Amino acid sequence: MPVNLPPVPKYQYRRRLPHFQKSETPLFITFCTGGPLILPDEARQLVLDHCLRERGTKVKLFAAVVMPDHVHLLLSVLRDERGWPFPLYEIMQGLKGSTAHRINKLLGRTGPVWQEESFDHVLRSDESLKAKCEYIRQNPVRTGLVARPEDYRWLWVNPEFK
Repeated sequence: MPVNLPPVPKYQYRRRLPHFQKSETPLFITFCTGGPLILPDEARQLVLDHCLRERGTKVKLFAAVVMPDHVHLLLSVLRDERGWPFPLYEIMQGLKGSTAHRINKLLGRTGPVWQEESFDHVLRSDESLKAKCEYIRQNPVRTGLVARPEDYRWLWVNPEFK
């Protein structure tokens, strides 16, 4: 007799895939707001502030931009006192959880702020760290928010890449 199983939602399998990571390897990470949420200025600032606070503790941050509906980060994961890389999922969970709580408080709302998934991409050997930094710098220009990257308040690039 055939067994009727409930339908599996599309992409459910992705959350079960392991994430392999190496420390000191640059990662390009993107995560988006959930639903139609557009981050106001104050919310973008608190997300950028949180990213900058993590710099040098768990991650080496090369660049960050907080757009109205998504965030791009370029970073490498540092090692803990035992020499193990800090888990990327813990870093992202801390960033997204803390900022979601603060954004909801700021906006007087409840519910998810960020989509559950974050998209991370290990830079390949043929990809330039400086080119990825420039991609992040130009994101506000490409979307028409500013004429020059320097005019966008929620952009930070490590001075060695400017």
